[in-house]
Amino acid sequence: MKNKAKGFGINVGTSSILLIFVTLSLVSFATLSLVSANADKRLSQKIADRTKSYYEACNNAESSIATIDATLRQIYAQSASADEYFSQVGHTKSYALPITELQTLSLQLTLLYPEDENGAFYHIDSWKIITTGELEYDSKLRVFGQDPE
Repeated sequence: MKNKAKGFGINVGTSSILLIFVTLSLVSFATLSLVSANADKRLSQKIADRTKSYYEACNNAESSIATIDATLRQIYAQSASADEYFSQVGHTKSYALPITELQTLSLQLTLLYPEDENGAFYHIDSWKIITTGELEYDSKLRVFGQDPE
């Protein structure tokens, strides 16, 4: 009589299916990781560009303020009184510097008549970013195989 041991064994087909499932899972996670990393890279680049534009506008504003300070110093040296000084320069100065197509750096200065030559010629009242255009949000969901409109 033949003695056959019957037991539960793992068939070759089951291990192949498990291997295919694990491989597909790993490929899916790798693809999701690449998509996420690419989106993070694009977002980081946009933020870096905006930050660079903001600081360039700030540098231009500081240069403009330095020019205004030098001009006010010259007018102060030539004027005999505060009334004469303010008649030439006014009491406020405001201007805007573009940051991007949608944003502007807005500055407002109050001009002062200093007590002596080493005093302040202005006071910065406002230094803020103003949105000048209308934001357009991308609300379209791009599906694989469709052309973006």
